[in-house]
Amino acid sequence: MRSVVPKEVKETAAMLSQAGYRAYLVGGCVRDVLLKRDPKDWDIATDARPEEIQKTFPENVYENDFGTVGIKTKSEDPRLRIVEVTTFRIESDYSDKRHPDAVRFAKTIEEDLSRRDFTINAMAINPEARDKKSGTEEIVDPYGGQKDLKNKVIRTVGDPRKRFEEDALRLMRAVRFAVELGFEVEPATLRAMKEHAGLLEMISKERIRDELIKIVMTPRAAEGIILLEDTGLLPHVIPELKEGVGCGQNKHHIYTVFDHNVRALNYTAEKHYSLEVRLAALLHDVGKPRTKRGEGPDSTFYNHEGVGARMTAKIMDRLRVPKETAERVIHLVRYHLFYYNVGEVTEAGVRRFIQRVGEEYIDDLFKVREADRIGSGVPKAVPYKLRHLRFMMEKVKRDPIHPKMLKMKGDTVMELLHIPPGPKVGQLLSVLLEEVLDDPSLNTEQYLHARVKELAVHPEKELKALAERAREKKEEFESGIEEDIKKKYFVK
Repeated sequence: MRSVVPKEVKETAAMLSQAGYRAYLVGGCVRDVLLKRDPKDWDIATDARPEEIQKTFPENVYENDFGTVGIKTKSEDPRLRIVEVTTFRIESDYSDKRHPDAVRFAKTIEEDLSRRDFTINAMAINPEARDKKSGTEEIVDPYGGQKDLKNKVIRTVGDPRKRFEEDALRLMRAVRFAVELGFEVEPATLRAMKEHAGLLEMISKERIRDELIKIVMTPRAAEGIILLEDTGLLPHVIPELKEGVGCGQNKHHIYTVFDHNVRALNYTAEKHYSLEVRLAALLHDVGKPRTKRGEGPDSTFYNHEGVGARMTAKIMDRLRVPKETAERVIHLVRYHLFYYNVGEVTEAGVRRFIQRVGEEYIDDLFKVREADRIGSGVPKAVPYKLRHLRFMMEKVKRDPIHPKMLKMKGDTVMELLHIPPGPKVGQLLSVLLEEVLDDPSLNTEQYLHARVKELAVHPEKELKALAERAREKKEEFESGIEEDIKKKYFVK
């Protein structure tokens, strides 16, 4: 084990020991070392007081009230440029169900470990001491953390009710550790989670978001969402997903809405897709329960993608998800239900589809569609239709699909027609773009210059109508024959 610990951490512990203090590796790094995983962080606990730590290490950062001093190293590894050293401490009373009202320094490592959340995180290693029997580093394990690691169990330190009452975020952390490590939550801890689920309301949405993202980004993301539901935590995280529990679908689905969404998420986790794709897969049908009409095999869910996008926007806002991530997830939910049938949609339709949803979203939309299909119980994620659509997109991707690709800019329109900036310029460009979407060969300066002069003589009302019809044509993928097909097949 000695060789696993980075030299920066060893040197920090050794200097504390040489100065007459005790120093232990604690928390997640001990758990990960014993599991033969690469620790993300290295923490040291000591009986030295903060001022004594600072005196031992002049190069330090101390900007908190919890006795944690950051020791500056000259490591080339960003994770090790600061090694955190914390004085043994005991915490008492958690009136906000998250932070201790009082912190006092303790004398022993056992006292320090008694305040920790789970047994697997309540172990310590003394890198300067050796076990007499095994010859390995001494492990302090007063709560059976090693046994629980071996048995793959998540168990609180002491009374689980007390632990969750102290810090309600531990409810989410229990789920996260369970799916991250592939462990089971032991019965008493699980019962306490169900009894205290409501305490999660005391926790900031940002902290809940962070734990949710960690859960969603694990290979067992789907199991995490199911465990949130089983423990009663889901209504305090994403209550909209709870609406899909027990909500049956139509003859094109064999699973409830909730099960379908979770299975879609599972597919994206297995494929190691991005956070945005995973969240979109989880939420893509979140609007179905609110749009359901009828029961049984002929029930419908018209416009669930639009309703779902609005619901997703509220979810992203409530959880304080960063703007760029939120916008991408909302967009993927909104457009996940694109329709395509070989021979029914033209190249112009494909170009309009790309223009409408954005070329930068195409790959992720296909991934969400794959997840949607697998979540429905079909065997193939990418059937011939989707492969053919990919081919069509590749075929037309160099064609003009947005105004910037036109060989006619707004400045040129104003110069040719001697008009000032205004709505008319945009209307003219909209009409030109739609003509070029139908026939890319028209995207020449000669044609566009002549055509814009022809259009300019149209009365204002007529030009406005032409521009409006051009905008309506952008919806080719969702209108006309496609709406009939959607109704026939109940959306899917």
